[in-house]
Amino acid sequence: MNSSVTTAIILACLIAATWFGKRIQRHLPEPHFSADTKDTVKLAMGLVATMAALLLSLLVSSAKDSYDTVRNEIIQLASKVIFLDRVLHLYGEETEPLRKGFRTELGNSFPAIWSHAHGEVKPEIQNGDGLYLGIQKLTPTNDLQRAMKDQALDIALELGQLRTLLHSQAMSSISIPLLTVLVCWLVIIFLSFSIFAPPNRTASIALVVSSISVAGAMFLILEMDRPFTGLVHISPEPIVNALNQIGK
Repeated sequence: MNSSVTTAIILACLIAATWFGKRIQRHLPEPHFSADTKDTVKLAMGLVATMAALLLSLLVSSAKDSYDTVRNEIIQLASKVIFLDRVLHLYGEETEPLRKGFRTELGNSFPAIWSHAHGEVKPEIQNGDGLYLGIQKLTPTNDLQRAMKDQALDIALELGQLRTLLHSQAMSSISIPLLTVLVCWLVIIFLSFSIFAPPNRTASIALVVSSISVAGAMFLILEMDRPFTGLVHISPEPIVNALNQIGK
């Protein structure tokens, strides 16, 4: 889901509803603007606005939780990468080729998470078998090396799980039907506002500014739902820092 295009469509719908409401206002008979009618519409729209606010808060919560979860997993992954490199270093000099290969693989694969977050993931990005098999082939000669090998295998498995999880979470967590219902409710709200708003430029400008504000809020929600791309993306700095520390 392209956040910019979706936001533009939402904004267009809200402004169109405002414009259409102004046109309806010109053709409604005077009794439709009585105090009783306005009170009834206010009550009805108050209910719709409350439901829209609840749905909007649900989307914000969902996007924020997804963003925070992925960010924490990136930090965990970076820390495990550094720890695995330290464990291999403690194992002995025979792990030097494995450590350098690990650094090269990490440097080649993880930038693609940000660049291919919503596309097809390249096969080599998903393939972390080389590191695990390399650790399995180590032949420890003492208790310390055996302990380091077991620890390294455990961390390598955890890294593989995190990498798979990150690729799975690159997909959108925003429900399209939920978003569609929310936009429909917002269109109804702005339509009713424009019908009963005073026929002057100040009221019209206020409605347009409100439309832009709502569309801006939707844009931020959609951006947080794309944690690896867009304006509100997760920084790759933890991975970069890890690359600078390992294999040396």
